[in-house]
Amino acid sequence: MKANVFQPLAARLRPTCVDDFVGQAHLLGPDKPLRKMIEQGVLHSMILWGPPGTGKTTLARLMAERVHARFEKISAIFTGVKDIRAIVDQALALRREQHCNTILFVDEVHRFNKSQQDAFLPFVEDGTLIFIGATTENPAFELNNALLSRARVYVLKRLEENDLLRVLDRALHDKECGLGNDAWDFPVELQRLLVQAADGDARQLLNRLEILAGLAEQQQSGTFHVDQALLALVLQEGTRRFDKGGEVFYDQISALHKAVRGSAPDAALYWLARMLDGGCDPLYIARRMLRMASEDIGNADPRALQMAIHACEIYERLGQPEGELALAQAIVYLAVAPKSNAVYKAFQAAMQDAKEAGSLDVPLHLRNAPTALQSQLGHGKQYRYAHDEPHAYAAGEQYFPDALRSRQYYYPAPRGLEVKITEKLAQLREWDKASKK
Repeated sequence: MKANVFQPLAARLRPTCVDDFVGQAHLLGPDKPLRKMIEQGVLHSMILWGPPGTGKTTLARLMAERVHARFEKISAIFTGVKDIRAIVDQALALRREQHCNTILFVDEVHRFNKSQQDAFLPFVEDGTLIFIGATTENPAFELNNALLSRARVYVLKRLEENDLLRVLDRALHDKECGLGNDAWDFPVELQRLLVQAADGDARQLLNRLEILAGLAEQQQSGTFHVDQALLALVLQEGTRRFDKGGEVFYDQISALHKAVRGSAPDAALYWLARMLDGGCDPLYIARRMLRMASEDIGNADPRALQMAIHACEIYERLGQPEGELALAQAIVYLAVAPKSNAVYKAFQAAMQDAKEAGSLDVPLHLRNAPTALQSQLGHGKQYRYAHDEPHAYAAGEQYFPDALRSRQYYYPAPRGLEVKITEKLAQLREWDKASKK
């Protein structure tokens, strides 16, 4: 191991050729488009979209080396339009004087605002820069259409366990760039725990391994001894991938909602556990449960909404971890409850009529008449008080504006309590028909 200048383990082990790159076989496997493009040495502007630690920066560097281009890396967090212009000036001079291309790698490109993104466009278009942006967020949501239209998007996937085990093995035994010590006492089952904790992120794996190696040296000089207690010490901070404002966040809440809608209690519990383990605010989940109860269960089982409300209140009283069990109980109830989106669809249809029909007048018989003038104008005239009618129902009465007469939005589902509601509505309509006859 070289001792002159300190470099983190992840930097020392950065692959120097495509064959050493771990993972992303769908992009870099034999005859895959990106692999062929790199081998041919012809690059185009692109966006590399994927989770942290999947090799976006490394891949960009490999491409720059392959085509003998100058590699310029900037971070969207610290760079402004002025910096971009300086890089463009250097690229123009390099291209003019040495016929050399410049690859501009922009890390976290989604953090650039519109004007910063627009600053690239003319120079990407005329070939001054080969633009490579890296992002963990969905480019379709975060990047300008103009920039997207000039760059192809490649999706990088989280590294699988076998991928990370390969990275770990090299780190342990590579004498030139890795830890390079054959005296490792590191059981395979503990290696797998370290890999699982990295959660698909190679950089996180190597950073933790480096900490682990330092602690092991302190415990037993000359031997890297790793046991359960030492590994637990390094892994004590949970680091599941969970960006509270980004793509992964919305993917997971979507999965939870769809599992409940799909009547899959076990999957719903898993996604609930994933979100809680990742640090999601439990009250955010509780609020989403209220939406699930209304949107996907509705009147098929009105108790579902009560369960969701109670779970929210119980969590507010108990907090973590005790209150989480109430959320789990409610999630299971929502998942196994009979499903109906009839109220949701009815509400959407009513909202559409309300927007499209304009400000229709309230029929005179439905208006209040608190003053003599309003009575003279016919407000409330001929209104039928339902409680004075047979069955407490004013058969044939019209409650819509005239332009929307006899609209029907609500069609109960043939499940749960809505079966009874269907029967009740059918009876009311029979009385309506009889009154007209």
